[in-house]
Amino acid sequence: QVQLVESGGGLVQPGGSLRLSCAASGSIFSINFMGWYRQAPGKERELVAGVTSGGRTNYADSVKGRFTISRGNDKNTDTVYLAMNSLKPEDTAVYYCNADLASSRYSDSKNYWGQGTQVTVSS
Repeated sequence: QVQLVESGGGLVQPGGSLRLSCAASGSIFSINFMGWYRQAPGKERELVAGVTSGGRTNYADSVKGRFTISRGNDKNTDTVYLAMNSLKPEDTAVYYCNADLASSRYSDSKNYWGQGTQVTVSS
């Protein structure tokens, strides 16, 4: 019933930029949190950046000052973006969109994941 669809990954040279997008669709009553995680080969999935419904953001130390997370405008509040600048080879990973949301006013919040999008930083 709820889908998170990511886009914007790809191959970029070190120092370059990419912008990831994630759109939530389906039965959505309220969104408490949207964020981006990443998982590199042989490593655990880690939180990259997140934003709450109140607009509070948090970032992994490794991306502070380089990545910016934002929610969509009034017409696209179910969308979250991740602007990634000054990319480094160590940013290479599969990036996953994550959302904590309630499908109706009568349901508890649940956690949802997107299918992932590959980001490769290489010369």
